[in-house]
Formats: sequence, structure tokens, C-alpha cells
Amino acid sequence: MTVNRYLRLAAGFFVLLSVALSQLHSPYWLYFTAFVGLNLFQSAFTDWCPLMTILRKMGIKEG
Repeated sequence: MTVNRYLRLAAGFFVLLSVALSQLHSPYWLYFTAFVGLNLFQSAFTDWCPLMTILRKMGIKEG
């Protein structure tokens, strides 16, 4: 898998997890959902995301 695919996988997982936690634990988990969404939004314009840097340092290949 490539950096972009791992990024989408992680973002989807975090969104689903935070929505589930907001229903089971506290609605404040939706702030984490918003954080993930804002990161995806800004990465569409800048082509940079903190997770992309981490994945590249782990040796994941580029798309």
C-alpha cells in the first residue's frame, strides 16, 4: 500500500472510531472527528498532512 492509501485508511478509521465513542462515551469526541476532517481539508490544498510525514519516515512508499 502507498502513503495515500494508508492516510485514507487511518482517516476513515479515526472518523468511525470517534463517532462511535461520541455515542458510547461523550459527545466531545466529535471534536476529534472535526480535527480529522479539517486535516483532510487542508491537505487537499497543501498536499501535506502530519500523518504523511510519519508514514514516509516509517518507509511506506509513495503513490
